[in-house]
Amino acid sequence: MSARNFFSSDQQTAIKQAIANAELNTSGEIRVHIDNRCKGDVLDCAANMFHELKMDTTELRNGVLFYLAVSDHKFAILGDKGINEKVPVDFWDNIKEVMLSHFKKQEFTEGLCKGIEMAGEKLKTHFPLQHNDTNELHNDVSFGNN
Repeated sequence: MSARNFFSSDQQTAIKQAIANAELNTSGEIRVHIDNRCKGDVLDCAANMFHELKMDTTELRNGVLFYLAVSDHKFAILGDKGINEKVPVDFWDNIKEVMLSHFKKQEFTEGLCKGIEMAGEKLKTHFPLQHNDTNELHNDVSFGNN
């Protein structure tokens, strides 16, 4: 199964809605990227995609990327400098554990949406919505070719 077909249209809509809900009360930006394969370390793949998606250009450096390589069964969560300076060291690992518990039951959409919700809660705490906030990055799920 290819990355583009891993989630149904309805599941992609649910993920996009989870991102919109998570960003509702924060200036933070959340993206989801799905690849087929990740050759090498998943954090390196996520970091490359983070840069390619221009997530490192947000004003407050508060972007969060959920990266999945479906054929290789790998995933990572990567936060930018602004959010990483505010959250506990094990914060992303805690979200990954919650997501993994869903993934083990083949509940990929639910796990991803729960992770997005958890990241959004922390973003709201540290980066509340500003009166002049704009959505700097679109909420669509992006897909790779590898």
